[in-house]
Amino acid sequence: MIDLYTWTTPNGRKVSIMLEELGLPYRAHPINISKNEQFDPAFLKISPNNRIPAIVDHAPADGGAPISVFESGAILIYLAEKTDSPLLPKAMRQRVPVLEWTMWQMGGVGPMFGQAHHFRRMAGEKVPYGVKRYTDETHRLYGVADRRLAGNDYLAGADYSIADVITYPWFARWEWHGIDWADFPNVKRWFDLVGSRPAVQRGMDVPKPA
Repeated sequence: MIDLYTWTTPNGRKVSIMLEELGLPYRAHPINISKNEQFDPAFLKISPNNRIPAIVDHAPADGGAPISVFESGAILIYLAEKTDSPLLPKAMRQRVPVLEWTMWQMGGVGPMFGQAHHFRRMAGEKVPYGVKRYTDETHRLYGVADRRLAGNDYLAGADYSIADVITYPWFARWEWHGIDWADFPNVKRWFDLVGSRPAVQRGMDVPKPA
């Protein structure tokens, strides 16, 4: 059994999608970040950076004591390796692009989209520079994805992978980004394809509303 500590954010949904894709049993524990529950000392022991998501695996592959993992990218790699999943190939030439596009999400999409969300929707005052800077960068990243997907079904190539799992929940907030799907037809095709997967649909619904 795996304990998943999460909230209804793109980062949280990455891991619930992954767990659903792998068919691993898990318990979802909501960490309400609007109430600062991520700063609870008990959660700090699991996630030293006070951020969701985090997991505790009570049946690690080595048969030892439970292991906790924080940071969504690390969690997805851990779960893929735990289950020997094809979502993270072992063969070098297939594995490298999966890791590249996974890190593209971690280093680019997540931080930049997150800042766009903040300045476009959540900042206490309007900051035109911040809105423009992060909206422009968000649109640039849509363009990077669109060019990549012009010749590939999925971000890492022909096959669905953790790169798609980790990226999809951020694009699922496309209405926050001020984009026109007509400008990014390849992203839209990919978005609909990934979103049609039953495991993705289930994972996007975790945790359930109270």
